Amino acid sequence: MFYWFMKNLIVAPILLTLFRPWVVGREHVPSKGAVIIASNHLSFIDSIILPIVLDRRISFLAKSDYFTGRGLKGWLTRSFFLAAGQLPIDRSGGKASEAALNTGLQVLAAGEQLGIYPEGTRSPDGRLYRGRTGIARMVLEGRVPVVPVAMIATDEVMPIGSRWPKIRRLGVVFGEPLDFSRYRGLEGDRFILRAVTDEIMHELRKLSNQEYVDVYASSVKERTPSSKR
Repeated sequence: MFYWFMKNLIVAPILLTLFRPWVVGREHVPSKGAVIIASNHLSFIDSIILPIVLDRRISFLAKSDYFTGRGLKGWLTRSFFLAAGQLPIDRSGGKASEAALNTGLQVLAAGEQLGIYPEGTRSPDGRLYRGRTGIARMVLEGRVPVVPVAMIATDEVMPIGSRWPKIRRLGVVFGEPLDFSRYRGLEGDRFILRAVTDEIMHELRKLSNQEYVDVYASSVKERTPSSKR
């Protein structure tokens, strides 16, 4: 109820008026049933724009730091992320990665939409980076289709490091669903996981027309501290 109220009565009317997002291929998103929405990641605002152009609720896996702040600011941040469908997860790796996987699978088991950024973090320079194979495990273990989606010009609206967005148009392009049922039962094979992930990234590159870089975005950010903001 809180999600519906915030999205339909507060957030969506304001953002649709300000940014006037154009949308292509929305008919490719299933009207019911579990599905993974796999998106490129250019800006913080991606996780706000994508939910308002979809009819059904979509949940994202967000780092737990967003939910642990204190005082009024912490409460506002926590409330905002919950309203946007964000689920807190620990991204420290190891057992935390398994917990994140299980959280995502619970969303899919409930027949809902799960949003994932295969790159694992925002692009530091507008290019598309190598995907993490966690998405492939969720696809194969959850036995669900994947709808690739490209966010267009969101990095121009709100670049990394910006506190406030610029008012300009942006776009969202949905591709046709991808079916990986041919790999069912092979979620433990790392070569299959890489193949599934790479196919998803290939579709994202076609939809977004971004230059592809076959390294992890996090590696680039480690070399350029200013891009971590």
